[in-house]
Amino acid sequence: MKLYYSQGACSLSPHIVARELGLDIQLEKVNTKAHTYDGGSDYYAVNPKGYVPALEISPGEVLTEGPAIVQYLGDRKPGSGVVPAAGTLERYRQQEMLGYINSEIHKTYSPLFNPAILPEVADERRAYLKKRYKLLDEKLAGKQYLFGDRFTAADAYLFTVTNWAPHVKLDLSEFTHLAAFQKRVAERPAVQQAMKEEGLLK
Repeated sequence: MKLYYSQGACSLSPHIVARELGLDIQLEKVNTKAHTYDGGSDYYAVNPKGYVPALEISPGEVLTEGPAIVQYLGDRKPGSGVVPAAGTLERYRQQEMLGYINSEIHKTYSPLFNPAILPEVADERRAYLKKRYKLLDEKLAGKQYLFGDRFTAADAYLFTVTNWAPHVKLDLSEFTHLAAFQKRVAERPAVQQAMKEEGLLK
């Protein structure tokens, strides 16, 4: 399998999941501004959407969208618990959380990376993010991870997008449970491995 990624982007989430599971994946770095990879190859030919992540399962068979990719990876090692078993309530709870992070957190960050964003719009987006993070901070109270003591794909996704906060001047210091969670996830060996492979850690 080959994971198309961009340094520190949302593709870090499936990268972490793959390392947590011990899966053998090849990494292919994408230039998301030029939409190229491997020295100039057209990334649109791999993923017509033009963004990362994309997982090449086999020649010509490519899966896109982070929440779908992490579930696919998790199902390669069903006993790991990184993704709960299909058909269980736990699986649907994870899908519920992946959907929340995707639509309410991840996509709210997107306009904040646009240098042309109006200051009042940026302030509104930051306020919206804080409102959505409040729920997650409360959920993390007294827990190691989102669903208790076991690390899951949802944790990888939340960790990844929350790392963007300093880059868009989003102050999350009021959320102490979230801060402890970020530190805890960052210390996991598989997370450190993935971040080093992307050049995010030395």
